[in-house]
Amino acid sequence: MTKPDHPGPATRIIHNRRHKDAFGSPYSPVYNTTTYRFENTAALLDVIEKRTEGNLYTRWGTNPSINELEQGLAGLENAEAALAFASGMAAISATVLTHGHKGIVCVGDLYGGTQELLKNHCMALGIPVTFLFREEQNRLADELGEPGKLVYFETPANPNLALLDIRALAETAHQHGALVAVDNTFASPINQQPLALGADLVLHSASKYLGGHSDITAGALMTSAELAKAVAAWRKNLGQLIAPETAALLSRSLRTLPVRIRQHNENAMAVARAMEQHPKITKVHYPGLPSFEGHELAKQQMTGFGGMLSIEVEGGQQTAERVADSLKVFLLATSLGGVESLVSQPSATSHHSLSREERLKRGIGDGMLRLSVGLEDAQDLIADLHQALQ
Repeated sequence: MTKPDHPGPATRIIHNRRHKDAFGSPYSPVYNTTTYRFENTAALLDVIEKRTEGNLYTRWGTNPSINELEQGLAGLENAEAALAFASGMAAISATVLTHGHKGIVCVGDLYGGTQELLKNHCMALGIPVTFLFREEQNRLADELGEPGKLVYFETPANPNLALLDIRALAETAHQHGALVAVDNTFASPINQQPLALGADLVLHSASKYLGGHSDITAGALMTSAELAKAVAAWRKNLGQLIAPETAALLSRSLRTLPVRIRQHNENAMAVARAMEQHPKITKVHYPGLPSFEGHELAKQQMTGFGGMLSIEVEGGQQTAERVADSLKVFLLATSLGGVESLVSQPSATSHHSLSREERLKRGIGDGMLRLSVGLEDAQDLIADLHQALQ
């Protein structure tokens, strides 16, 4: 039971009101303004020099629509502060440039865009980046060396849903003076709270579950006020701020996040159980199944198992491709986390640039299909998969 002074996540986000509307609207209108007028220079200087609160210029992060969104985002992860970005990659790039300039150690599988940023751009800027396979995480302490590095990972990871122990990795990192950043996109703040498990920074592609309707592109960082302040300077000068109109749409979507996630969890579990019984499926990757390698860890650090799962189709890549092409309710598309169910073949999309040998080493089989289970009737989704597998 929650207490009146410590409401649950649904109550917090629905009643997140930073500004009172003069006309009585329960939610703030869209402030699609770039600049703000002052009565005199003294009043302007008071805001610039932070003697009083106020808005100066939207690109700098001062906008009522954006600030109210950030207050809601912080509450979702129980963080001191949050920053909203124009995309998930904007949030990731600003964070690693701010807190990873002394070196970044990545553990486990990463989103393809993140790998590209780290390999092609961070390394080109002289930032040392080390990649450890999940099976090599016991080498983390050896790779950290001098204090000040950043440990970066995703859990659950894309596309095989592999889990990493947030608490254990954070303890190792902190013993060596490193910060820990966790991409929590697949789980969502409703199913997993990395800050409570020892992480320092939590990142989201808000285009996914936080937005939830496949109609906005946005990113988010939740962390301490001190760490957020440093990232905000990069966001300002890189021009990565979210637009006020998009911020208002994201605030709208957050109000339904808890109930949406509960249904994603329920539907994905039903699909995973059905696929585990199908004779043409050789393996199902879903943290909620007792057969999943990381199931016990999932029960410890997650309160729900999410809407993402992967299946391995008997017959390899060409058979999996035919199955994907035969689906009628699931849409063949990239991305995830929307109300509609999506299917993608990692070997043809997110991990297409990797050699087959490297994909197999990462546990990405030729016949793997990644499913983003949406909010349709679960029996319709299961029936669709059955007819496609025939």
